[in-house]
Amino acid sequence: MERPKNDDLAILKASRRKLSEAAQRALAEADERRRIAKQDSTVAPTEINGRDGLEPARYGDWEVKGIATDF
Repeated sequence: MERPKNDDLAILKASRRKLSEAAQRALAEADERRRIAKQDSTVAPTEINGRDGLEPARYGDWEVKGIATDF
C-alpha cells in the first residue's frame, strides 16, 4: 500500500468519525500554508557584490581580514 503525500488528509479520510466543517477548513488551510511556504522557500534572492564564502550571519563570522564588520 502506498503512503499518501499529505498525512493530514489521509488521517481525515481514514477517520471513522466525521470531522466538523471547522476542522476540515483548518486542515485545508494548513495544507495551503505548507504548500505556499515550500514554494516560497525555494526562491532566494541573489546578493549583489556580497562577500564570498559562507553566510556570516549564520556562522557567526563577523570579520573580514581581521577587521570586524557591521552590516
